[in-house]
Amino acid sequence: MEMALAKYQGQLLSILRIVSGFVFLQHGTVKWLSFPAAHPAAGSGSFQSMSGVGGVFELIGGVLIILGLFTRPVAFLLSGEMAIAYFWAHNPRSFFPIINLGEAAILFCFVFLFIAAAGPGPWSLDAMMRRKG
Repeated sequence: MEMALAKYQGQLLSILRIVSGFVFLQHGTVKWLSFPAAHPAAGSGSFQSMSGVGGVFELIGGVLIILGLFTRPVAFLLSGEMAIAYFWAHNPRSFFPIINLGEAAILFCFVFLFIAAAGPGPWSLDAMMRRKG
């Protein structure tokens, strides 16, 4: 199994980046664009709130992560944002992520930290620019 999957490591890294970016982007769209409007956080975007500022990171960072553009610094920044979100918004409710609803923040934090270290994978604008340069 290891050998069968190893040859797809780069492509799977790209898929992890794209899917994570897409899911992350939705956190920003719900706050700033009220899409999908059925979410409780819909329309909560405001530069005067931590959630609203985070929504800007989620919108812009999500798009950049999906495209694989400036991937390493953006992923590192988003990892930090999610660490702050976890300790600021979730951890005070409970130590346990399943209770404080911080599972997504923790997962995003460490997925983005991994992407910052591993890079964007071959299906990215960063890789395309590297090949042309």
